[in-house]
Amino acid sequence: MEQIDLSGFQMCHLDNDQHSVLREKRVVLGMTQQQVADKAGIILQQYQKFESGERDIMTSSFRTACKVIEALGMDITDFYHGEYTIGEEVYSSAEGLRYKKTGRLTNEDAAEA
Repeated sequence: MEQIDLSGFQMCHLDNDQHSVLREKRVVLGMTQQQVADKAGIILQQYQKFESGERDIMTSSFRTACKVIEALGMDITDFYHGEYTIGEEVYSSAEGLRYKKTGRLTNEDAAEA
């Protein structure tokens, strides 16, 4: 079977789920859930609920949503309008797809410190 080189392609979220965008952005930045929660000034469990989809960030308080989105270095307006449906550039490696920015596998999470 011929291997296809996916270098230069980007991960894409066709379902436009905010929680998957939050997780991908966090992993690309190499941050743990605890680090994002600390930077946003919220408790870990609250952030985990946003990322898992158990709680919708779009129906949380405006202040909380802004703090989380900014903690991830994202633009609030773009996030609200779904402009983060396209992810980070990836490339193929022997182990699988990797993010170009960090070299981290797309299915790998950031390690807890």
